[in-house]
Amino acid sequence: MQIVVLAGVLQKEELLRSQMTANVVWINTVQEFSQHRNADAFVDLKFVNTIERQQVLQQLLPKPVIVNSVVHTLSETHASFIRINGWNTFLSSSIIEAACNNNGLKTKAEAVFALWNKELQWLPDEAGFVTPRVVSTIVNEAFLALAEGVSTKDEINTAMKLGTAYPYGPFEWAEKIGVRNIVALLEKLSATQEHYTPAELLMKEALID
Repeated sequence: MQIVVLAGVLQKEELLRSQMTANVVWINTVQEFSQHRNADAFVDLKFVNTIERQQVLQQLLPKPVIVNSVVHTLSETHASFIRINGWNTFLSSSIIEAACNNNGLKTKAEAVFALWNKELQWLPDEAGFVTPRVVSTIVNEAFLALAEGVSTKDEINTAMKLGTAYPYGPFEWAEKIGVRNIVALLEKLSATQEHYTPAELLMKEALID
């Protein structure tokens, strides 16, 4: 099986830690996907939800097209794509959250990730899946606490790791995931659920990220 993957540096590092049994072609730009149309599956971990990006990836269908789309649902991207949570740090997990409308494509996507020794957990096609929602909320609350002068970034990071056994503190997570990604998700969720409203300090951080 040949899989064509477009990934960022950290995403690639996370996947390379797995014992891969398939032929993986790593590409640097979305345009390169079209040079490998005979591949068995395509994975865009740097996916940006633009019409131009959608059009390039649609040309690869009906083969599995897997996109890292935490914020945007399939109804907002393409009904035949497969969404996953491909945020930095989450690809290290043995279980990857995903959404798909087609049972046949689910089976094919499972086969792809099994080659990375990973299992797909199928969830409803909703913004944020589950874990990104939880982590984004934790990060948001940490920025609220920082703004109130409760403690410093380092102290909050340390307390969170010691108290919960999480691999990262909230500010470490924000840096790895990307503050803008977290803000984008919180803004999407807060449109219908006010408690997800991004902290003012988090918004400011996103502007300089």
